[in-house]
Amino acid sequence: MAATLRVAADVGGTFTDIACLSADGELCTCKVPSTPADYALAVLEGIQALTRDLGVDPGDYAEVSHASTVATNTILEGKGARTALVTTAGFRDVLELRRIRVPRLYEPLYEKPAPLVPRRHRYEVTERLDAKGDVVRPLDEARVHALAIILAQARVESVAVSLLHSYVNPAHEQRIATILKAALPDCFVTVSSEVLPEIREYERTSTTVVNAYVGPVVTRYLKSLQRRLAADGIGARLVMMQSSGGTIDVRQVIERPAIVVESGPAAGVIGAARLGARAGHDSIITFDMGGTTAKASLIDRGEIASTDEYEVGGGISMSGGLAKGGGYAIKLPVVDVSEVGAGGGSIVRIDAGNALKVGPDSAGAVPGPACYGRGGTEATVTDANVVLGYLNPQGLAGGTVPIDVALARASVQVIAGQLGLGLMETAYGIHRLANAAMTRAVKAVSTYRGRDPRGFSLFAFGGNGGIHAASLADDLQIRQVLVPPAAGVFSAVGLLCADREALRSAAFLRPLDAVNLADARAQCAVLERQARADLGDSEAPVVRWRAALRYAGQGFELAIELPQRDADAADPVQGLRTAFECEYRRTYGHELAGHRLEFVAVRVFAAVQPSGTPLGMRMRLAQRPTPLESTRAVYFGAPLGLLDTPVIGREALDAVPRRGPLIIEEYEGTTVVPPHATAGRDAFGNIIVALSGAH
Repeated sequence: MAATLRVAADVGGTFTDIACLSADGELCTCKVPSTPADYALAVLEGIQALTRDLGVDPGDYAEVSHASTVATNTILEGKGARTALVTTAGFRDVLELRRIRVPRLYEPLYEKPAPLVPRRHRYEVTERLDAKGDVVRPLDEARVHALAIILAQARVESVAVSLLHSYVNPAHEQRIATILKAALPDCFVTVSSEVLPEIREYERTSTTVVNAYVGPVVTRYLKSLQRRLAADGIGARLVMMQSSGGTIDVRQVIERPAIVVESGPAAGVIGAARLGARAGHDSIITFDMGGTTAKASLIDRGEIASTDEYEVGGGISMSGGLAKGGGYAIKLPVVDVSEVGAGGGSIVRIDAGNALKVGPDSAGAVPGPACYGRGGTEATVTDANVVLGYLNPQGLAGGTVPIDVALARASVQVIAGQLGLGLMETAYGIHRLANAAMTRAVKAVSTYRGRDPRGFSLFAFGGNGGIHAASLADDLQIRQVLVPPAAGVFSAVGLLCADREALRSAAFLRPLDAVNLADARAQCAVLERQARADLGDSEAPVVRWRAALRYAGQGFELAIELPQRDADAADPVQGLRTAFECEYRRTYGHELAGHRLEFVAVRVFAAVQPSGTPLGMRMRLAQRPTPLESTRAVYFGAPLGLLDTPVIGREALDAVPRRGPLIIEEYEGTTVVPPHATAGRDAFGNIIVALSGAH
C-alpha cells in the first residue's frame, strides 16, 4: 500500500505536539513532554504513540513536517557554533555599529547584546568591489590561505563571509568559500551572496552571521532526527517550517538554517488563517499560549502580516520599529509574530520591590510546574490555574500528565505568605498578571500598528490559550473568542496545511524611472528557476514575483506585486508607482506624492499546496472518550468568589449558545468561559465564546 499519512511535530519548550492526517481527513493528535537534552527523542516518542494508536506501520507515513525553536533557542541561550566573520578590510566592526539605535531611550546604562562573533574572530581580507560590482582591488588569495590556518588554530566551527557589494558580484565571496571549504572540510561556511543577496550592509552581515552561528547546531539536530526516523522504519520525506510560513525540504534548511529561526510560531498562524477564513472569520488576532511563551499575530481580511525586518534576542521578539536595535537582525521573510515570556510554565516570584512578577524564565518540561510532581517547587502560572479550578485537578491530556493539587497549593501559598494575601486572591493575581504580560504581545501586532483590536476576533490555541483567552479578550475589549478543534496542538495541525514554499531574491538597485521592466522580469525568471529547483517537485507551483521599492533617500522598502507581463494599454512603470503609493499609504497613513522612487530588489515566491485534506475543510477528530459532565468549584475573582461550575466536553456544545460559567475540557486543552459569557460550537467545530463586556 502506498504511503498516505502525513504527520507533523511541533516542538515547544514544555510539550511536543504531534498531529497526523489521513487521506480521508481523519485527524489524530498526541501530546508528549519535550526532551530538552535531545528534542528529537520527544518527536520520535510522539510519532510512535500515534503509530500504535492508529494501528499503522511506520512505512505508511509519506511526509513528516516539523517546526522547532531549536534555532531561536540557540541564539537566546548563546549556545551556537564558535563562529568567525570574514569581511572586507575596513568593515570589521559592522556588527558592533549596527544602526546606532538605542531601543531603551530612558535606560542610560543599557548595554547592547554582545555580537554573536566576538571581535577577535572577525577577520579582514584585502579586496574591494564598487557599487556596480566592478573590481577596484583584487582579492588577496594568499591572505585567505593564511586565514584558513588561523581559523583552524582557533578551532572555529563555522565561518560567515560577507564582503562589500557582493550582492552585485559574488565572485570574491565564492572564491573565499572555495578556499576555506577545501582547507576546513569540517567547518560550516556560508556566504552573504547566497543567504541574502540584497543591499544593507549591517542587515546582510547580521543575517549571514546568524546563519553561520546556528548552522552546525541545526544541521546536527536535523541529521540526528533523520537517522532516528530511518532507524524507526520511517522513510518519509522530512520537511521543516520556515519563518515565512511555508515548509521546505530539510536539505535546503541545512544549507540556509537562518530561514527557520522563527519557524515555531509560524505554523499556528498559517492554520488560523486557513480555518478562520473557512469559518467566515478573516479578521482575527491569533493568541498562542504554550508552556514557555505567548505569541500573537494579526490576520486582516485574510492577509497574514509578514515582514522581512526582524530581530531576535532582544527580550521581546518582534518587528516593530520601536524594538529595533535590541536584538540580532534577520532580513528574511518572517510571519509577523510578537512573543513574550509568559506561558503556563512561567515562574512566579516576588522581586526586590516586593512586587509580584511572572516570567520570563520558565520551569519548562523539566522539572516543570510544581503540580506535575517532577521536582519543581517554584510556583508557576499553571499552578495558579490549578488552584483556581481552571485545570483538571486529576490530570491533563486525558490523564497522561498527572496533577498534584497539594503541590500546586503549597507553591502558591509561599507567594501568598510573602504578599500577606489569601491563597485564592494570590492565584487570581498571578493569572491576571500573566494576562497583562500577554496584552503586550497582542498590542504589539494591533494597537502599535495602528489597528484597533476591538475590530477583530481572538483566535486562541496552544496548551493554555483557551484558559486565558476570555479574560485577555475582556482586557482588550474584544467581544468574540474562537477556540479551534485540537487547540492544544494547533501549531502541529497548522503544519499539515502549510504550503511548501521557496523564496529567492536578488538586488536590483536603480531609479524606477530608469528601469527596463524586461530586465527585472528576466532576473525574476532566473530566480523562479532556482525556487522551483528548491521545491524539487513535479507539480506546478504557484509563483509570485515581487518588487521591493522605496522613496529615494529612505533606508527601508516595501514589496509589491510585479506583474509577469504588461497589461494592455497601460504604463507598467506608472502602475508600479501607483501600487507602491497605495501600499505606503496603507502602511504609514500618507505618501510622498511626486517623490522619486527607487527599485531595490526583486523577489520570487514559489509555493505548492500540500496533498491530502487541507485544514480549510472539515476534519474528523479521532474518537476519544467523552468526559462525563460534572461540576467543580472555580474562582472568578473577588466579587464572584468560588462558583459551582459545569465541566463539559466540546461535544456538549451546539449552535445554541450556553451561558457561563463553564469549563470545557478535552484531550488537547481546556477553555474557560466566565459567568458573563456564552459558548457555542459552529459547523466547523470551533468553540465560539461571546463576551458581554459586563464583568
